[in-house]
Amino acid sequence: MADFRYQGDELALFAHAHNWKEYWRRHLAPFVRGDVLEVGAGIGSNTSQLRSLSTGRWLCLEPDERLLSELWGRVATSLSSSIEVACGTVISLPKERLFDTALYIDVLEHIPDDVAEIVAVAKHIKSNGHIIVLSPAHQLLYSPFDRAIGHQRRYNRTSLLRCTPPTAKPILVSYLDSAGYLLSLANRMVLRQSSPTLHQIWFWDKYILPVSRFIDPLLGFRCGKSILGVWQVGGESNI
Repeated sequence: MADFRYQGDELALFAHAHNWKEYWRRHLAPFVRGDVLEVGAGIGSNTSQLRSLSTGRWLCLEPDERLLSELWGRVATSLSSSIEVACGTVISLPKERLFDTALYIDVLEHIPDDVAEIVAVAKHIKSNGHIIVLSPAHQLLYSPFDRAIGHQRRYNRTSLLRCTPPTAKPILVSYLDSAGYLLSLANRMVLRQSSPTLHQIWFWDKYILPVSRFIDPLLGFRCGKSILGVWQVGGESNI
């Protein structure tokens, strides 16, 4: 995977969105357990947020060696729990390597064949284990920023459920950050920025996200700029 290069430069910028990370962490936490596979772990800013959710083994899988180096430095110095770091993708995993949880945090939208990706990772998930996807929502919001960082698409409920592998059932699909949807729409229609500024990230994280925390439950998590999907391998659908 040495020739793969991630084209975005936003990872360090969004590492400052502490409130946002804590918000989606709380929503996916009930489904993280056992041995965990974090696909597209990037620079490890999400790893440091999530590692405490499980006492099992944790594999950070990242195809970009540049990001992998920064990831290793971050997790080695900030996390006491052992973490395995590997350069590669799901298809590079040994067939016998199994996990209880697979995480795709702002990753699936970068993968050209998303359906094949989820089918492939399901083969590495133990019975009753979970596949968790957090991705940007609504193609209407697709902006120069999405294009600049290599997003193939944004998801809605229908397009995310289209990724359901034959061996798994969806048990949760929720939208998050309803107030942030309006900011993203403004960028799409008016600003058309290819990258947000640090001040904009700070303003959204500090002032807009608390509004979403209040409004999202009132809306039944049916609106938001991000979408969270959870599948259970061998499970029964709750949807």
